Amino acid sequence: MSSGNDGRQAAMDPTQIYREETFTDRRVGTIRRLTPVTGDGSPDAARPVIFVGQAQVMTPMGAVPISFELDSSTLDGAIANFGDAADHAVQQTMRELQEMRREQASSLVIPDGAGGALPNPGDLMGRGRSRR
Repeated sequence: MSSGNDGRQAAMDPTQIYREETFTDRRVGTIRRLTPVTGDGSPDAARPVIFVGQAQVMTPMGAVPISFELDSSTLDGAIANFGDAADHAVQQTMRELQEMRREQASSLVIPDGAGGALPNPGDLMGRGRSRR
């Protein structure tokens, strides 16, 4: 797996390795517990455990996956914080989608209603009718 045009290989950072466990209620979402480990797989007590929540939001275009960090040092705390953190992440995602929609709409060029006929699509691509 290359990391772009520079020809270098992607490399993992051996100081940032985590063991991942997944917990789910099979209804609302999933919590991933990322436990820091050393390069040999033993627990790394110098770094904190990270909890990440995952959920999906249904949109007219289909399911949108959402991931969000859960502020907790225990699984019980992550479960308790899941609902509020998911609501916040969904609201943030909806704001971002609305902003993307606004940006997309503002980039559309709508021809003037009194401007006459639309150009031939071939003319736009540089291979239209010859002009003699």
